[in-house]
Amino acid sequence: MGDEFAVDLLERNKSVANLMDLSQWRLTPYQVLALGFAGLVFLGALLLTLPVASQSGQGTPFIDALFTATSAVCVTGLVVVDTGTHYSSFGHTVIILLIQAGGLGIMAMSTLFALLIGKKIRLKERLLMQEALNQLSVSGIVRLMIYIIHVTVLIEFVGGTILAFRWYPELGMKGIYFGYWHAISAFCNAGFDLFGSVHGPFSGISAYVSDPVVNLTVMCMIVLGGIGFAVLHDIWTCRSFGRLSMHSKIVLVTTGALILTGSILFYMFEYANPDTLKPLSAQSRILGSMFQSVTSRTAGFNTIDISKVYDGTLFLLILFMFIGASPASTGGGIKTSTAAVLMLAIWSLIRGRSDAECFGRRIPQAVIYKAFSILLIAFMLVVIVTMALTITEHFSFISVLFEVTSAFGTVGLSTGITPTLSNAGKVWLILTMFAGRVGPVTLVLAIAMRSRKAQIQYPDGKIIIG
Repeated sequence: MGDEFAVDLLERNKSVANLMDLSQWRLTPYQVLALGFAGLVFLGALLLTLPVASQSGQGTPFIDALFTATSAVCVTGLVVVDTGTHYSSFGHTVIILLIQAGGLGIMAMSTLFALLIGKKIRLKERLLMQEALNQLSVSGIVRLMIYIIHVTVLIEFVGGTILAFRWYPELGMKGIYFGYWHAISAFCNAGFDLFGSVHGPFSGISAYVSDPVVNLTVMCMIVLGGIGFAVLHDIWTCRSFGRLSMHSKIVLVTTGALILTGSILFYMFEYANPDTLKPLSAQSRILGSMFQSVTSRTAGFNTIDISKVYDGTLFLLILFMFIGASPASTGGGIKTSTAAVLMLAIWSLIRGRSDAECFGRRIPQAVIYKAFSILLIAFMLVVIVTMALTITEHFSFISVLFEVTSAFGTVGLSTGITPTLSNAGKVWLILTMFAGRVGPVTLVLAIAMRSRKAQIQYPDGKIIIG
């Protein structure tokens, strides 16, 4: 009887071991990435529910902890409770670690751990890195991942040091802690801040709208984190715009154009607004406009009260948030390169050209097809969630659309309605943030069955378009 029990126990242990072995599940790279982010979110949520994570010593409701963890891992910045006043030092540490892990990506953190313990990076891990970084091949992918880790540490250290020197005279030792904490949040385009404990709940960094050091440092870190690690590596390697890859050129030109256009339009729209730019000096108006233009696409920090801007400005910010950051970056959205490809494809159609071209190169039809697919999936997601929230919540349509787009673009800007959402509304935004960070196409492919080549190829059918 004892021998039978031992054999049965052994078989059960083997079954459990097989179940825990991901290689037995035959998961696709898309599914591994999605599950990795989901696992990190739930781990963070469990830690944030602990009484030690809150300043009151009472456990945070799971839905609020899950929302915060999702926002941190997906580097969004939307919050249902003020980070600075609600969470303790332990909670702040958990949040910043989630931001760092989410910003670098699951595979970057896994690679770092593997290198630390001396583990060899196998082909399967290299394929996952390729998908995570949205690269065209696995060649040099490990070197790129190591470069990403080094660059991240360097930029966060430099930015954190500058902010620490700026805030130390004002906040003392807390200023040093704030400097490096917010440097990580800025580079990872998270938008979380702790200044609620200094200037009042949900105040953000609005107290520094006229401070050039804070504005320029945070903006630089947001841009560096948002243009993508592959572009940063390309810039460091080539040292010349003409030698850059086509992808890097498109990202840099598009990013620059969006920042400049957004700054000018925000200044024009809000120049006469007595609640935003009008009371400020000329320098502060320029800084405020530039900062909102930069942060609206990726980061979520704000030096202007977004709840007080005009509806036209809100819609402008919605467009920028929908575009988001660049591929292989810490931000979300449909990405700058996607928007550029779409515009180039439309422009070529207007001119009667069969091919879309840029910088003396032809854009493959497969890339254009993927760009339109991303646009359609993202648009449908934003529309569906917006419709759902208009049913469950009682806010203006523009406010709801703004919040949903902010969640999808993993931006984190808010009109102030997120803390008052119902549990159903919070769940909808949690799903939207997750989809925005993982990527619409990656999420669809993770959910879908394994791709199979069609056995039959049908003849072309004629459809009238337009």
